Amino acid sequence: MRWADLDEGWWTIPATDAKNGLAHRVPLSHMAIDILTTIRERIDPAGPEPVFVLPAARSRRRRRAAIKAISLTDFQPSDLRRTAATKMAEADVARLVIAKILNHVETGVTAVYDRASYDREKRQGLDTWARQLTRILDPSATAAAVVPFRGTS
Repeated sequence: MRWADLDEGWWTIPATDAKNGLAHRVPLSHMAIDILTTIRERIDPAGPEPVFVLPAARSRRRRRAAIKAISLTDFQPSDLRRTAATKMAEADVARLVIAKILNHVETGVTAVYDRASYDREKRQGLDTWARQLTRILDPSATAAAVVPFRGTS
């Protein structure tokens, strides 16, 4: 994730970075925006402007060290996508919306004609995931603990 790819509550993944070669617009939940704000505030203003949000994450060696440090075994980064997709499905987020969030290419005749962005539905799905993740991290959190971001669509 590059800082330049973030704008008004959205992360736009360039086509050159997407596995399927298609640019992808991802709505950021309130939780994601809070995390990004915290990271931004910790950047040394006297230092160079960073290109990447989490530059250390680009290093396979550093990722392995971080995973080892928190005692995870048999973990792959794609496990995070799988968990998010599963938890959204369990919360009744439509499978098509989950596919759109994951930037999966839809096939079939309907896909040829349906050119909707599903931005609103993607935001709702990711807000649902943020609420679930909040409850996982803090079981005492209430459903209202995560307020959906109401930024520019």
